Amino acid sequence: MTQNKILLVDDEPAFRELASRWLANQDYHVKAAGSLEEARKVIATFDADLVLLDLSMPPHFDPQITLDSMADFDGRPVIIITGHADRDLALKAVARGAWDFIAKPIDPDMLAVVVRRAITKTTLERELNQLKQSTKQPEGAAAYIGHSTSTQKVRALVERIAPTDVRVLVTGPSGTGKEVISKTLHDLSHRAAKPFVSVHCGAIPADLLESELFGYVKGAFTGAEKDKAGLLSLADGGTLFLDEIGEMPLAMQVKLLRVLQEGTFFPVGGREQKHIDIRVISATNADLLKKVRAGSFREDLYYRIKGVNIETQSLAERLEDVPVLLQAFLSRLQNQQAKSLQLSSGAVQWFRDQTWPGNVRELKNALESVASICPQGQITMEDIQLLYPNVQLANQTINRFPDTEETLDEQVKALEIRLIHHALEKNQGNRTQAAKQLGISRQGLIKKIERYGL
Repeated sequence: MTQNKILLVDDEPAFRELASRWLANQDYHVKAAGSLEEARKVIATFDADLVLLDLSMPPHFDPQITLDSMADFDGRPVIIITGHADRDLALKAVARGAWDFIAKPIDPDMLAVVVRRAITKTTLERELNQLKQSTKQPEGAAAYIGHSTSTQKVRALVERIAPTDVRVLVTGPSGTGKEVISKTLHDLSHRAAKPFVSVHCGAIPADLLESELFGYVKGAFTGAEKDKAGLLSLADGGTLFLDEIGEMPLAMQVKLLRVLQEGTFFPVGGREQKHIDIRVISATNADLLKKVRAGSFREDLYYRIKGVNIETQSLAERLEDVPVLLQAFLSRLQNQQAKSLQLSSGAVQWFRDQTWPGNVRELKNALESVASICPQGQITMEDIQLLYPNVQLANQTINRFPDTEETLDEQVKALEIRLIHHALEKNQGNRTQAAKQLGISRQGLIKKIERYGL
């Protein structure tokens, strides 16, 4: 995911260095400034997501001047840092629009929590505003929805190669939009007015695949009572999309190779050679090179279909695309149901927090299911909890007040252990990701694991 950017403004070089290291260890991109004047210059070229601002800055060392300078940061969230835990200054800073107020000496774990919450909330608010303003259905390469770096690269590549006749192999996990990319390549090509014919190579039985692709002549086999054009003929002049080509039987691979080499084929039972002009786009979630080494996929066919390889990423690797995808799906649902649908910020956060092993397809299905039981048009956590009871159980675990004689420290320890177990389980044991979810540093998580003997 894209690194969030932080501007750190403090006149103490040692603190700037130390805090920059803390934040960099949390995967933030940090730039530091030693004065308000320097901060204004940095912010002109550095699109920070958050500003950490010391309250007493040179040359005046006047907290009021520092508070007045918050307007220079163009609405970005500002966390005020001070060497004096002054309650009146804290209230004044918050009243002037500061996100939070934190006193030195600063606990790294506390700083990580405050920063993470500020960035998460403001990111969600920005995305929700984008969602509310977005009502048009995406067209062209924008049909592959998202604003992550990987999504933008895919769109750029699609726009570049769509007008050509180069063969394309789209690879990636199931449910990541391989057919969307393939259809977009066709729609942006000079073949757009011609057919786009999709064939799922694993869904058609091996003994029928040849006749489905090549067609047949009357009398070719029992039941062939008249000539029938195959999918190759139907795609003539347009695009043939071979989905899950890795599942194509070897015998059929040989015949497809001949079509790609010569542009001709014979219908089953026929002796008249047919000529076709098609663009072939293939897709698979399998590792074709591994299949080549295993002997289950022909190497010569692999290099015939590979022309240009477009690789999609799992949704878990581009979670910043989730809000944009949600709005696109909501817009379609609104058009279908003729009613307004919106997501609460809590619901958006829940959708972002899931791992989505089924990727975009699973996300779409989950949203449609929740939207179907939403009575008021505002999708909330209550709606989600009806279909996903574990969400409610998790909240009850955290929010309930148990009737126990345990001390506060004992209850806090038990809660921390449960939360750590949950975060590690959700992130498949990945401590870095679990620490991010918990809002603490990786080292802080390791210390807690060691302390509790987990």
